[in-house]
Amino acid sequence: MKYIVQSVIILMISIGYTGEVAAQERPNPNIPQGNNMEVPEGWEVRLDKPSQEVIIGDQPDSSDIYFVNMTPGWHITSGPAGIYYHPANTTEGNFSIQTEIHFFDPGDRNREAYGLFWGGKNLQDPEQSYYYFLIRNTGEYLIKKRSGESTSVLKNWTAADTIQVFDAETEGSSVLNVLSISVQDEQIVFEINEEKVEAISSEEIESQGIFGLRVNHSINVHISDLAVISE
Repeated sequence: MKYIVQSVIILMISIGYTGEVAAQERPNPNIPQGNNMEVPEGWEVRLDKPSQEVIIGDQPDSSDIYFVNMTPGWHITSGPAGIYYHPANTTEGNFSIQTEIHFFDPGDRNREAYGLFWGGKNLQDPEQSYYYFLIRNTGEYLIKKRSGESTSVLKNWTAADTIQVFDAETEGSSVLNVLSISVQDEQIVFEINEEKVEAISSEEIESQGIFGLRVNHSINVHISDLAVISE
């Protein structure tokens, strides 16, 4: 199964999307959206740089982006950088979102990042906006905002000992990092592997909206959980 994404403004894929977002349920990592080992139905992908030639599919040798249900969760081997989300994954009020991401050998791509985004609005349009919380294999995290084609830094790359990195001493084929974002009335708290690494004021942060995953260039990850808890 292949999907060739066609757009002159943005790059987005919507698989099995009916337009009835309210009728859709949040994706469950234990139940494939569609068939296991195929591209998830109902999910959308938007890349940072549009291209009419990018193929998103379930054949790793012939796809620019390999994105499939792989229970529990989803597997992504990225090409271009972008965001991955299901329109039913929305937030309101105070909430916490969390993801479990297994990160595979990056080779020489230690500076390519992955993690969560939240507060997504107009994600199909040029005036897209969202915030994101990423880590990379240098043992650092980042918090930024995207507005259209521009980005602004809320917290620049900062080292955190709690980040699990893939290195010569890594046992097994991957390392696991658990990222969470807790949005409260006055602050937003960021945790990595259950340790607080940052807190910022929630003032002037528009946190309500769609949440999902952000995966940068040419890295290999498995997402075993992606969840929200309303508080």
